[in-house]
Amino acid sequence: MIIDSAELRLFRLQLLRPFETSFGVETERTIPLLTLRSEGLEGYAEGVMEVMPLYREEFTSGAVALLKEVLLPRLIGADLQTPQDVLERLSPFRGNRMAKAMAEMAFWDLWAKSLNQPLHRLLGGNRTAIPVGVSLGIQKSLEATRDQVQKHLDQGYQRIKLKIKPGWDVKLIAYIRKEFPHACLTVDANSCYSLADIHVLRSLDEFGLDYIEQPLAYDDLHDHARLQSQLRTALCLDESILSPEDARKALELGAGRVINIKVARVGGHLYARRVHDVAQAFGAPVWCGGMLESGIGRAHNIHLATLSNFTKPGDTSSSSRYWAQDIINEPLETQEGWMPVPQGAGIGVTLNRPFLESLTLSREDFH
Repeated sequence: MIIDSAELRLFRLQLLRPFETSFGVETERTIPLLTLRSEGLEGYAEGVMEVMPLYREEFTSGAVALLKEVLLPRLIGADLQTPQDVLERLSPFRGNRMAKAMAEMAFWDLWAKSLNQPLHRLLGGNRTAIPVGVSLGIQKSLEATRDQVQKHLDQGYQRIKLKIKPGWDVKLIAYIRKEFPHACLTVDANSCYSLADIHVLRSLDEFGLDYIEQPLAYDDLHDHARLQSQLRTALCLDESILSPEDARKALELGAGRVINIKVARVGGHLYARRVHDVAQAFGAPVWCGGMLESGIGRAHNIHLATLSNFTKPGDTSSSSRYWAQDIINEPLETQEGWMPVPQGAGIGVTLNRPFLESLTLSREDFH
């Protein structure tokens, strides 16, 4: 199919409540949205990079410039038969996986629509619903955290992930574990510890956590392997895994036992599926992480998480936890801890165009 045109839009969406991690506090998301068009069909993908390069190196204005100046000119007018063709067209350019993922994921949606198939079927998934956990940002107090945990357990969420940072870790988890002795709990450090903090991380071993997510440097495998050898609790790697090769090296080194797959972080659905397969070969479970996506990114994540080795609850929780109104027409809401997979061709959701227009900061068309 020939890519006739594209649209790159930037919009801003306010979070219902602040979301605090070791990086800081987020109150809104500025999101690039890419549309690829062919033969009267449209495919959508959003960018998950942040305004500042806090999570990984990519950031919003840089990704938008790269798409405009480098990536989209390689795709407009090109005859692309499969998503692999997109990867090959963009392969001369190094890094920038999140920006490339926007193009690859939008093509997946477009391609699936051209075949009148749901995305998860083309990816190889076979579920109609996926297990869902929740990620809770840093709260103002232990009691406020307890109330949020209770609220989400009452809603049926199958895993509670708590953001931690130095000074907000062992006391918090001890308190929450005492309050909820049987809950499936995990913690996420977003790279804010070092091996000098090993006494803190060892203390977390006492609370029956399902895993400790990315405690050490965002680009590290070696120190994670040293740490994992001294803990009973599994380490889960997030920021450190950018490719199937990273996944293989991490699991060979023993740097972790679980992998959080964020489709955009690894460069799109094809690479995410390969990371999934590598982990499965090592007997390591995976789950689908979130980046405070709007409905387009959330729908992509849900379809990906239908693959067989996504055995742990992911961060694909209800859209209404984050947004007063989403940019899509279809509700993406959990039901007793399960997220139904959107039905229909492609990602199975449609844009609420009037609302999206009201949020739009800029828009550019490419032919």
